[in-house]
Amino acid sequence: MIAFGAAITKPEMYERAARRGIELAAEPGSEVISGPAAGTIFQSYNALLERAVQLRELEALVLVHQDTEIVDHDFCDRARAALSQSDVGLVGCVGAVGVRSIAWWEGSVSAASFVHRHEDHGGGELPAFSWSSDDAPPYARNGEVDTLDGFLLVLSPWVVRHIRFDESLGAFHGYDLDFCLQVRAAGRKVITAPFRAVHHHALTPFDDPEPWIRAHIAVAEKWDGRIARVGTSAGDWSERAYRAQAMRDVARLVDHGNVQLHEARVRRLEAAIAEARGSVSWRVTAPLRWGQRVVHARRAHPTDRSVVVQPPEVPKR
Repeated sequence: MIAFGAAITKPEMYERAARRGIELAAEPGSEVISGPAAGTIFQSYNALLERAVQLRELEALVLVHQDTEIVDHDFCDRARAALSQSDVGLVGCVGAVGVRSIAWWEGSVSAASFVHRHEDHGGGELPAFSWSSDDAPPYARNGEVDTLDGFLLVLSPWVVRHIRFDESLGAFHGYDLDFCLQVRAAGRKVITAPFRAVHHHALTPFDDPEPWIRAHIAVAEKWDGRIARVGTSAGDWSERAYRAQAMRDVARLVDHGNVQLHEARVRRLEAAIAEARGSVSWRVTAPLRWGQRVVHARRAHPTDRSVVVQPPEVPKR
């Protein structure tokens, strides 16, 4: 039996994404142990693990974010195939190798079979590079990786019994890399498989970078020297410190340049609007636009005769 779980903080998002995907993927007899979040994601997922470990004949536990929608009707078959080797402990659909920190995307991402669906700027979708196997680039492959993106994780029964999320690391960030490192340190493999999912998420990763920075430091300190490359980079500590300072300063410079670019674009658009409003066509059609505003105002307030729409001010040449 394959169980599914999610920690819920936004019930409407869970209903729209995670629950819909679970209902598609689940088999008759599958257990769904989703429930309200119990504090941090570390604590919430550990609570789900404690419930899952009590399930008889558990074949796998699928943990999904509340904004993750599974879209494979044969998901359970794919999960069983991925866990068929006894040394596999953890499976996902997005993974990378050469990972040094919780910024795992700075490594080599080898698989990413998901779609990023957002509501910013009118909404849209951004398919990842291996969403479609027919269009995937040559470097896309499924197999063993250093870490997975935690929005979809499939845990083996052994992992459910023996591994727990480290609640000392923070509230959210870094939980997936740390968990993958724990699984690898225990001698089990972390792999990607051809699962597909839609991640309903804003384009911006977070509003406040400070918790992410603290998690970055905490995970690096925990694993430095325990697993090759994690928590380290080229050079000694002083070289890394100077490089970090330089990266911070260049990021600030780039940010300042982006602000100036934005201001320049705003000024250009304002000039274009001013030019359009000073044109002959704009002045000729001003009475028509005023009439339309009157009609709309009357429809919006049919009984309120105090609503007055002022005639437009037409720029003079």
